[in-house]
Amino acid sequence: MAAYLLLGCAIVMEVLGSSMLKLSQGFKRLLPSMGVVVGYGIAFYLFSIALKKLPLGVAYATWSGVGTILTVWIGVHVFKEKMNKKTILGLVLLLAGIVLLNLQK
Repeated sequence: MAAYLLLGCAIVMEVLGSSMLKLSQGFKRLLPSMGVVVGYGIAFYLFSIALKKLPLGVAYATWSGVGTILTVWIGVHVFKEKMNKKTILGLVLLLAGIVLLNLQK
């Protein structure tokens, strides 16, 4: 269970890093650029620790899938990006895949 908590924290930090990447405007703004480096640095560190207990394939699929879902949510709610029915269907399918992979035990 602790490994999944570490994975969750790693995902949150990766989403923070991705959000800061957008705000950095091509690494032209200092604070968001620093947020990218710190966010991704912490994310990869926590992910590496989680991998001591979790299978790589399941952990990476969860990392990338949940990160994608959260990043889309940030895009819609913070950056006012648009979503349509195909986007929603894609997110539902992605979530279903993540759940199925994590039930393989």
